[in-house]
Amino acid sequence: MEKNAKIYIAGHRGMVGSALRRRLEKAGYTQFIQRTSSEVDLTDQAAVNRFFEEEKPDYVFLAAAKVGGILANNTYRGEFIYKNLMIQNNVIHASYVNGVKKLLFLGSSCIYPKLAAQPLKEDYLLSDFLEKTNEPYAIAKIAGIKMCEAYRDQYGCNFISVMPTNLYGPNDNYDLKNSHVLPALLRKFHEAKVNGVDQVSIWGTGTPMREFLHVDDLADACYFLMLNYNQSDLINIGTGKDVTIAQLASTIKDTVGFEGELVYDRSKPDGTPRKLLDVSKLKSVGWEAKIELAEGIRMVYEEVKDKFSPEHSN
Repeated sequence: MEKNAKIYIAGHRGMVGSALRRRLEKAGYTQFIQRTSSEVDLTDQAAVNRFFEEEKPDYVFLAAAKVGGILANNTYRGEFIYKNLMIQNNVIHASYVNGVKKLLFLGSSCIYPKLAAQPLKEDYLLSDFLEKTNEPYAIAKIAGIKMCEAYRDQYGCNFISVMPTNLYGPNDNYDLKNSHVLPALLRKFHEAKVNGVDQVSIWGTGTPMREFLHVDDLADACYFLMLNYNQSDLINIGTGKDVTIAQLASTIKDTVGFEGELVYDRSKPDGTPRKLLDVSKLKSVGWEAKIELAEGIRMVYEEVKDKFSPEHSN
């Protein structure tokens, strides 16, 4: 990827997109094409086509998506499938039409079947039923993977698909209604500590196991794969290690310094029992995660804790 190449990061203001930009700038890239969603609506095919015709990007990182946690995925089912399908269809097709040299499509580990064997290997895709709560989002992401494969098969496009595990880091979403588990717990514990609350409620039983990857590690992996990986097969990006939600809550509790009680709300859904990615393919091509979970949580908390003060809360 030439240092003077024109690079388009779809979703550049999000957690993943902004991390990609930081990593690429660190590597010496300067020619970024950026548009906010108000400037180019990625669900609008004509608008996306005009943008690509005018700008002619050389490389595309497709990180734009409609995302959320269990509640958001289950509540906005129509929105999640429609918007994600439209965004990726438009960007992938416009990349082909306008001769993009390489595209990296970011999926999600929820593409794998709910009860698939652990850890999740790339070839488990489409082998069984999906988790019901996020099925619309997962189906959209699977369609994106298959579209990249199909465009490679028919048109010779060098479009690759990567599947990140659960992410956290700078520019995460801390809205308690729509966020993922790690940022939601960080905010809950911090606000409980500041307000002198003696207990924090956690969704579900605390037994599901989850893997967490710092977004700066993800960006580093995506940059590495953009330079070194050119196969049609999707590739997992993760740490290869997981923890229970109860262990995660305990780590966050210690990081924040909350001294109260943890209460598990069993009326709330657990989601998939376990979701650990098999990262042996990623290791075989030469990349491994570097940021340990406890250290990553500490880094994130130092950065965001002041934003949770009463005058900044939603």
